[in-house]
Amino acid sequence: MTTTTDASAASSDQAMWGRVLTLHAHVERRLTQALQRKHGIGLSEFRALESLVRAEVGELRMQELADRIGLGQSSVTRLVGRLFSAGYAFRDVCPDDKRGVYAVITDDGRKRYADARATYADVLSAALNAAGATPELAGTVQALRSASCASGVPHRASQG
Repeated sequence: MTTTTDASAASSDQAMWGRVLTLHAHVERRLTQALQRKHGIGLSEFRALESLVRAEVGELRMQELADRIGLGQSSVTRLVGRLFSAGYAFRDVCPDDKRGVYAVITDDGRKRYADARATYADVLSAALNAAGATPELAGTVQALRSASCASGVPHRASQG
């Protein structure tokens, strides 16, 4: 039996989730535009390069890369194909398991990521600041920033 309290909580959760999705779409759009315009890469390419840079030896199994950036296997295969065409990564076969395929970052990929990283950070903060200035998203941005501070992850304060 569903109680009024349960229905209120579900409605509240749905409203909160709607605000998170609206914020996500706003931020992703700004990041995508800036990365494409300034660095010639998409957001998925940036995230793939970031994952590869952070990997222990600059390589990840394709499935692990897909999991880290939230793509399916076929999408990450196409993504790595684009990175290969640009000279930012290549595919390599696991010497111990010929079925295992890795994505490996190149020096050019490391440079492209390093060049784009500041743009990503600046645009992310600006997008969150802009969203935080709107009445419908201010509380969501504040809650996310409070949660990141509570977990020890610093954020760039609003500049103005």
